[in-house]
Amino acid sequence: MAVDPSKLSMAFDPSKLQTQIDIKPPPPPFFTESAAETLQEPKLSFFASRYRRPRRRRADTWLISLFVILHIVAFMATMVVNDCWSKSHGDCALKAFGRLSFQPLSENPLLGPSASTLDEMGALRRTFLTENHQTWRLFTFPCLHAGAIHLVINLSCVIFVGIHLEQEFGPSRFSFPFQFLGVILHEQLVMAGLIYILSAFVGTLVAALFVEKRPSVGSSGALFGLLGATLSALIQNWEMYTNKFTALASVIFVSIGNFLLGLLPYVDNFSSIGGFISGFLLGSVFLSSPKVKEVAQDKGGLMDYDLKSYIKSRLRQKLDRPVYRSVSILLFGLMLAGCLVGVLQGINMNQYCGWCRYADCVPSKSWSCRDTENYCETMASNEQLTLTCMANGNFRVLPFTNISQARTNDLCSVICS
Repeated sequence: MAVDPSKLSMAFDPSKLQTQIDIKPPPPPFFTESAAETLQEPKLSFFASRYRRPRRRRADTWLISLFVILHIVAFMATMVVNDCWSKSHGDCALKAFGRLSFQPLSENPLLGPSASTLDEMGALRRTFLTENHQTWRLFTFPCLHAGAIHLVINLSCVIFVGIHLEQEFGPSRFSFPFQFLGVILHEQLVMAGLIYILSAFVGTLVAALFVEKRPSVGSSGALFGLLGATLSALIQNWEMYTNKFTALASVIFVSIGNFLLGLLPYVDNFSSIGGFISGFLLGSVFLSSPKVKEVAQDKGGLMDYDLKSYIKSRLRQKLDRPVYRSVSILLFGLMLAGCLVGVLQGINMNQYCGWCRYADCVPSKSWSCRDTENYCETMASNEQLTLTCMANGNFRVLPFTNISQARTNDLCSVICS
């Protein structure tokens, strides 16, 4: 049978044959399915790792949320005990709140309770520790807020920083540095929560070394612990974050804003300083290398990642980080032990640093930073009570006489200021 030459040439046309063969290039090294997901995932801006897996669970933020709820409950209980409407005879701010109304702004500019209520709920004074030996206040001190303004700003920052840390680093079973202590943690802990608790405790110990005769609360210590840990993680993993300068500026802005808030009455700034330092050290231990192995695998699917970069990151993880983490946990242990011994010995750091009190208080017409006892002379007549400060001669006439001694001391402090 004769074959048509034109059909034979079309059957073996090289151009036709080339279009039928699908040549696939070899996959890049270390390519995984997660790498494909990462390749399609847009880079995350501000406070987020650009290589973070989208499948990370959002439900891992329960611990910080629990702390926030407990702080709100504690503040509500404080305002119920304060009962400005009855104890202050209606001389309150926002009277429409009734029993939950706040003390006058001249007494508490943060819209909160009186000094005597803070004392009753567990605030710190030096006399409580040195004379009355009420060490239980070391555990109530970091749970209290000076007012509604302090509460809102503090918890907003805790939510912003703490939940990010929980989402970024996730829950983990800690084996370092607890193994050398012979302790095995079987429960699943969240890194941000552990940093939160330890920073709050160390911040309380630092505050106890500087606390004076006026009451103070230190819920900001835990927040500054999270800020210190965030700064530590940001510095150590600088190349893994987008908008790094924006993140750094945000940490600095939040820190400065809350530190300035601590210059107002009743808010302790020394707990913030102690919490920040301890949080930075703990962040160097727990947040020094978040999910390094996963990040390396994910990055393997990207065209700009090669074997040399992978080996370099692995060597840095194995050689550099353990030494850095060991030094950090050692410094944290020394800080914790030193502050604890100082508190138990009743050391007053203000005797060695006369200007340190101005890191916690700025003098104003409404309050004084002097660490002195206030004494007032009381005189009752015609259902009126007159309080006269013995230090400056200021006085105030009250249209009632049925007032408790604790409330009298509160008003005396305002008059003498």
